[in-house]
Amino acid sequence: MGSSLVSINILVTKLKEEIFSNTKNHHLQSFVSPSAYDTAWLAMIPHTLEHNSPLFKGCLEWLLENQNKEGYWGESINGLPTIDTLPATLTSMAVLRKWGTGIHNIENGLKFIHANTENMLHHHHHDLPRWFFIVFPATIELAGSFGLDLMFSDDAKSIISQIYHVRKQIFGMEEMVDKWQYPPLMAYLETFQMTERNVDEETIIKHLSEDGSLFQSPSATAQAYLSTRNQKCLDYLISLVQKYPNGVPEKYPMDEELVELSMVDQVQKLGLSEYFTEEIDNILRKVYRSYMDQESPQDNKIFIATKLYKDSLAFRLFRMHGYNISPRTFCWFLYDNEILDHLENNSIQFTSLLYNVYKATDLMFFEESEVDEARSFSKKVLQRISATKNIVINDTVVMLPNISKMIEEELSIPWIARLDHLDHRMWIEQNNEGPLWVGKASFYRLSCIHNFKLMQLAVENYAFRQLIYQNELAELKRWSKKWGLTEMGFGREKTVYCYFSVAASTCLPHDSIIRMLVAKSAIVITVADDFFDMIGNLEELHILIDAIRRWDGKGLSGPSKVIFDVLDDLVRDTTETLVLQGNIDVIEDFRDLWRETFNSWLTETTWGKNGYIPSVNEYLEIGMISIATHILVLTSSCFLNSSLPQFKVKPQKYENITRSLMATTRLLNDIESYKKEQEEGKMNLVLLHLKENPDASMDDSISFVKTFLEGKRKELLKHVFTEDDSNFPKQWKSLHLSCFKAFQMLFNSSNLYDSDADLQLDIEKAIYIPPKRELPKYLKPQTTMHPFPQKRNLMITGEYFQTPARRFVHGFVGIKCHQLPTKSMRNVIYEVLSPPMFISCFI
Repeated sequence: MGSSLVSINILVTKLKEEIFSNTKNHHLQSFVSPSAYDTAWLAMIPHTLEHNSPLFKGCLEWLLENQNKEGYWGESINGLPTIDTLPATLTSMAVLRKWGTGIHNIENGLKFIHANTENMLHHHHHDLPRWFFIVFPATIELAGSFGLDLMFSDDAKSIISQIYHVRKQIFGMEEMVDKWQYPPLMAYLETFQMTERNVDEETIIKHLSEDGSLFQSPSATAQAYLSTRNQKCLDYLISLVQKYPNGVPEKYPMDEELVELSMVDQVQKLGLSEYFTEEIDNILRKVYRSYMDQESPQDNKIFIATKLYKDSLAFRLFRMHGYNISPRTFCWFLYDNEILDHLENNSIQFTSLLYNVYKATDLMFFEESEVDEARSFSKKVLQRISATKNIVINDTVVMLPNISKMIEEELSIPWIARLDHLDHRMWIEQNNEGPLWVGKASFYRLSCIHNFKLMQLAVENYAFRQLIYQNELAELKRWSKKWGLTEMGFGREKTVYCYFSVAASTCLPHDSIIRMLVAKSAIVITVADDFFDMIGNLEELHILIDAIRRWDGKGLSGPSKVIFDVLDDLVRDTTETLVLQGNIDVIEDFRDLWRETFNSWLTETTWGKNGYIPSVNEYLEIGMISIATHILVLTSSCFLNSSLPQFKVKPQKYENITRSLMATTRLLNDIESYKKEQEEGKMNLVLLHLKENPDASMDDSISFVKTFLEGKRKELLKHVFTEDDSNFPKQWKSLHLSCFKAFQMLFNSSNLYDSDADLQLDIEKAIYIPPKRELPKYLKPQTTMHPFPQKRNLMITGEYFQTPARRFVHGFVGIKCHQLPTKSMRNVIYEVLSPPMFISCFI
């Protein structure tokens, strides 16, 4: 354990410097990989005086030094070359041949091309993007013009012929500069050399930007300079190389705010926010100020998609962090029918954009009609995309990129019903399944996949949490057994379910005591509620209620005594811990919360046994208390906010955010439990609405409660994500959100809480099974140049990291507080953790 903590500390320190430091643009270079393709095109430019040498020698040297050992140039995922590497490798070899250098590099590059082109094209031929049809044929022609002998198999030649055919169709349909097509054909100027599409000097200069670039593309601008010798083009290229001496990006200047927002987004998705709180706050404050000063959307349609992508991401992050942000920030596109039609008619091209818009609408508040409209529009288009398996464009079958898998998951299980911890796992394992944006000559990934240290930290942090969760769950099981809660002889035994729901529902670094308190309270609530519903007669229940009123268990026996004794111990232990931490004694306030809850259970039981039908208001007043979520958040909130006023935890004095939580969780339970409660003769809001509206069907009543729930859910989100007069910390509000997300997960489409095994796989993934990444299979086996090991589908484990500081030890004892990397973790001390565990990771 000690070595893992050292490793996490080391990685956090390095990442703060390498990603979030503002010096030398480290943060931008960490998240946007150099483009071998664009760097090669800059290396193509001859010196103005010495024509036998390149103008940008550093770019040529970068190519010589940055060829992958398997022979390709370009990006890889999990150590495997992407489809981008084919044109990047061909262009790089052509440049080296042009300058008569890198003979060994060229030989290795040719071996890679000959060994892998056929299989890579076969593997990707259903999801090739527009840019590949334009760029790949041009790089084949470029390599051939420099005398490189490209030997393709007949099957490869057949696919390449189809690619040439699609390029011809694209050239026949598109204008050189189309207001809706980004990048426009003109941005691929360097690919026209071997084609009939000659562009005159006047046209090139006409489309240069103020900075001298041709659509912010280094490769196109390099060709523009070669064609025109325009000084502005040269100035742009010189500035680019000065800023990025170690390989240029495929776009310059980059939108630095978009990169920074993407950095924040990636860190959050990987579950690492707790380590970079200050850095995240600084970025969001800076970008927020910029948004407050920005003008209305630009008129240039070419950049509309990029702007909408950025705006929807900004809206989601700002709202998630409590900033006052208007929906108009990203909903402006709804007021332009031309934009709407274009997005809908070209939905495949804008898949990741629409996915981003849809995710932004997760944080919709009550009566935000614009956000609702944006959600409906993006959902409609995404559903159509998700349902479409094969799409024919220009007589060519095109398959959606693997981002479709992420879309399907997003549409089937909404964000509010997913647990943060498992979301982090999903992102670790699937983040590189598909691109988030399509660039000019590659999939443009504003991603951290290539940042080894960040991914290593994400995996180690996930495994570290799993070890904590394993130990806490083992302790909780001992506690349940000690008090006899696992052998009550009736009802539901939900020790594991309760802990899993609590631990996995939030990425906040809550103290162990909070997780354990909420889990123990949930277990007691489940056992007591089942006792009231299943075996307790009214006489027994009144005796128990009287004992709780007096808070004296004398005279109790059987289940009543077990319930009172464990409850008394839980309340006493919790409040004594609070006093030891310097808080006021709230033992009577906690007892009053439980008294109120037990009274609500007695009221509901009495209604059922006497056949009494309450009014809707009467039912909700009791039902909001009997669901008992206020107990879970208020008792634990005292550990999050040491200055919490005593009156905040008194019955009937609940904050609006707590009342919203109580209402939403009650409605969720009622929607998915009405059949069971109808059979048991219990009241439920769905059934109550049906009785009060004799002309309504069951579906009508369910729809009514769902609509009611939707309004309350939006109300809760507003309380969580906006500032109010309560002055409660964000963690206090986030605890309410985590509680609701756990309930939404349990009651999203069925009553999972009452199931025996439906959550078992999720529990295993959250607590026991390390995250993993399987290697693709599509490259040929070969003896020397094959980029993959002969045994495929291997899970790379923590043993890969050879230094002791980057490896988990087999077992560990006595974690010392000062060793833990965050303040909250320093409150967690364990005696013994489980046997050998290795971190699985992908590189």
